[in-house]
Amino acid sequence: MHLSPDQVIFWQYGWVTLNATIVYTWGLMLILAVGSRLITGALSTELRTRSRWQNLLEIVITAIQGQIEDVGLVHPERYLGFLGTLFLFVATASLGTVIPGYEPPTASLSTTMALALCVFVAVPLFGIADQGVGGYLASYVKPTVIMLPFNLISEVSRTLALAVRLFGNMMSGAMIIGILLTITPFIFPIVMTALGLLTGMVQAYIFSILAAVYIAAATRSRSNAQEPAPPA
Repeated sequence: MHLSPDQVIFWQYGWVTLNATIVYTWGLMLILAVGSRLITGALSTELRTRSRWQNLLEIVITAIQGQIEDVGLVHPERYLGFLGTLFLFVATASLGTVIPGYEPPTASLSTTMALALCVFVAVPLFGIADQGVGGYLASYVKPTVIMLPFNLISEVSRTLALAVRLFGNMMSGAMIIGILLTITPFIFPIVMTALGLLTGMVQAYIFSILAAVYIAAATRSRSNAQEPAPPA
């Protein structure tokens, strides 16, 4: 039994290694790209000519936009592409566990760290786009300059927390299923697989919501400034 898909080596030449994490990650991205192309390739504005795929797509997009808006982001359509992609990637990686021989790439710390780094880069980009460079950088020294090192540490620590949280939850589910397969009949692993699917969807939701919360915090200053003052 291996602890991570990083340990499954498909091909190696010198220091160049092609492991399960890389293969499954790129395979998953290919599936998402082709699937999105097929689903969005024949969209229609006419109600009668809409396909079931388009109806499903609109339901998913509406639900994600609603969650983004509930977090506090005023224009959810601005963040739909980034946050929606994060959710779909983590969720699809979890759904693939029903395929024999497949291991979710999110069970590797390298994958979860890459996802967390995406959030780490996206937060200041959205903050600068909303507040400008000066306005965003000024938030690091509020309410006083003394807070600058603490705010910088907070940026790094929450990125690590995102990566470790997702990695720990995804790997623990895969490990439990692997252990049960070796010591129990087939009924328990089936139940645990179903529970793992549920856990994966919950983790996809939590990861996306946390990313939205961080982006909302980075854009909050300008949003609060634009709100009209209450009447006297």
